[in-house]
Amino acid sequence: MAKLVLASGSVIRAKILSEAGLAFEIIPANIDETALIEAGTGSGVGFDDLACHLAQEKALAVSRQQDGLVIGADQILGFEGRPYEKCATLAAAKRRLKALAGKTHFLHCGIALAQQGKIIWRHGESSKMTMRDLTDQEIDAYLETVGRKVLSSVGAYYIEEHGVRLFSAMEGNHFAILGLPLLPLLAVLRQRSFIPW
Repeated sequence: MAKLVLASGSVIRAKILSEAGLAFEIIPANIDETALIEAGTGSGVGFDDLACHLAQEKALAVSRQQDGLVIGADQILGFEGRPYEKCATLAAAKRRLKALAGKTHFLHCGIALAQQGKIIWRHGESSKMTMRDLTDQEIDAYLETVGRKVLSSVGAYYIEEHGVRLFSAMEGNHFAILGLPLLPLLAVLRQRSFIPW
């Protein structure tokens, strides 16, 4: 049976796969996400398609170098007509949280499978996220509590832990919100007899 490879260094994506009982290797993809996002938005690609495109590029980058079934996944935050990537600093994270506070944004998550340098499956999901009103003091307390972990989240919130307290409503699949649409992935792995049940 072909091995399963995760083309991502994301701790949460690896945790999701591990907790689902999947054995896999981690080989992070080396792609220029910023350039791909700029090219996509410049040509009018929707954020959901753009997230799938990034996932495909990650899967392909690793699949061209490695045998096995390669999972690529990515997530874009869409807010007021603009795509957002991860913040580079805690100061940028504070600005991001202040901008999102009291408003609704969308998380667009894409996932793709590649084998022998070809995409064999892709899937996208979008989630509607409404953040509650936050004071500067609450944002500061949150960032002090969570620290640099927020830099691993496109929204500057570490939702799998304390970040969930920043929200008043979430509409979407829990795993897609975390960055890996697990249920569709498991379905395709069963269809391809990669997992027995």
